[in-house]
Amino acid sequence: MGSTPQVLVTNEFPPETTGTAAEFVSAVRERLPEVDVHLATDYADTARRVRDAEIVVEHGFDHDLLEHATDLRWINTLSSGADSYDLDVVTDLDATLTTVSGVHARPIAEHVFALMLHFERGLGQGHEQQRRHEWCRFSAGELGTQTLGIVGVGSIGGRVAELGAAFGMDVLGVRRNPSKPHPAVDELFAPEERHEPLGRSDYVVVACPLTDETEGLIGSEEFSSLSKDAVLVNVSRGEVVDQRALVEQLRTGYIGGAALDVAETEPLPRDSPLWDLSNVVLTPHMAGGSPAFPRRCAELFVENYRHFVEGRPEDMRNRIV
Repeated sequence: MGSTPQVLVTNEFPPETTGTAAEFVSAVRERLPEVDVHLATDYADTARRVRDAEIVVEHGFDHDLLEHATDLRWINTLSSGADSYDLDVVTDLDATLTTVSGVHARPIAEHVFALMLHFERGLGQGHEQQRRHEWCRFSAGELGTQTLGIVGVGSIGGRVAELGAAFGMDVLGVRRNPSKPHPAVDELFAPEERHEPLGRSDYVVVACPLTDETEGLIGSEEFSSLSKDAVLVNVSRGEVVDQRALVEQLRTGYIGGAALDVAETEPLPRDSPLWDLSNVVLTPHMAGGSPAFPRRCAELFVENYRHFVEGRPEDMRNRIV
């Protein structure tokens, strides 16, 4: 590539992080001072600049703008997944699409353990008693005596497994290629074998990407494999879990509880029964939030940028197209 490509960073940035788009741009400029990086000020500025941009770094991008992006060669989405993109459109543009998969692993794994400890240590009961000014001791368990099942042992699931092993949990994993080991996972299973680890797990963490194969992966049949005390933790995408089946299982006591950072429809509708179920903990799709997010994204962008300008897109990390 002869000249330095123009980089456009859109004005929107993930709201769950305390970092900003300006911090991301500053971190990129620090590492690549020769690169022409523009931070859009608003939607109109994004729409104007996208016409000449060769690289777009985006979050919440209006995909209608793609038809005006005649020079676009690379889209870097500030999301761990690319399920919001029509990949045929990106392919028709002859553009590369990458994600920031992996940068969320540490905060999401910590969030998972906060949610599991909420159930294991009875923190919900403690908070309710505090609200009533009631001092009454209650029993609690230990995560180290429990079995952890992870559906999707990628960067996030792998970090969850590492923390689970550190707690002393037995760790079972489901991954597309079970022949590829993970040092923190005691046993690995293929997706078609998922009922066995589900049936053996006290906590099931869903951490796989949303694809055609994983949509609805955890449904009524999978819930029937869980024990009545099992807790489901979903930090993937809402569509991976059949939400209607989940509500029914929770209402009838066939599983112990659920901790959900994602939902089929976001924001979660105000009339959703999930709001009022006592065995459910909800967080608003913010498990990946971290003050380190801009720096981690910048480091990944810089690594991929070097591959991009050297004409080696096949070496770019998290390349979807």
